[in-house]
Amino acid sequence: MLYIFDMGNVIIDIDFKRVLGVWSHLSGTPLATLTERFSMGEVFQKHERGEISDEQFAADLCHEMGIALSFEQFSAGWQAIFVGLRPEVITVFKKLREEGHRVVVLSNTNRLHLDFWPHHYPEIEANTDAMYLSQNLGMRKPEPEIFQHVLEKEGFSAGEAVFFDDVVENIEAARAAGIEAVWVEDNQTVPKYFS
Repeated sequence: MLYIFDMGNVIIDIDFKRVLGVWSHLSGTPLATLTERFSMGEVFQKHERGEISDEQFAADLCHEMGIALSFEQFSAGWQAIFVGLRPEVITVFKKLREEGHRVVVLSNTNRLHLDFWPHHYPEIEANTDAMYLSQNLGMRKPEPEIFQHVLEKEGFSAGEAVFFDDVVENIEAARAAGIEAVWVEDNQTVPKYFS
């Protein structure tokens, strides 16, 4: 079988409020104001597809939110999203691979975060067979092409794959592609599925 895992809130706990908290502190803009202004809109999606540089992303997002931050300040906030690894998921990965299954990551991520998580959480890459990252592929979930790409690269049919994600739109897109999809609601979803 092919097991496909998202990263944020599936393998690593993330919290977007932490990002906005750092930006609020550094810019002197109230958190409530930033929460209102921040959106995962076009700029965000372009960055995840690798269509714009980190610097352009930072400048555009700061402009959208009406704040002035240096690239370093922006980055410091951006990396605050990571809370910690879910070790129980890494345990599942090890077991699946010992049983001869393929374990891969399919994540909407970006170059800025690539400077962070591989160094802080090396267990992820060490315990998976392949990493499919949106900014390297020029596609992002829930676009149907990204699921087809992973299946083709891995040499599995949709019926031989199971996908885990915390975003409902991505779950629906995987199901539309014929892949069994499991909505990860909390840190117990993955261990429970395999128990």
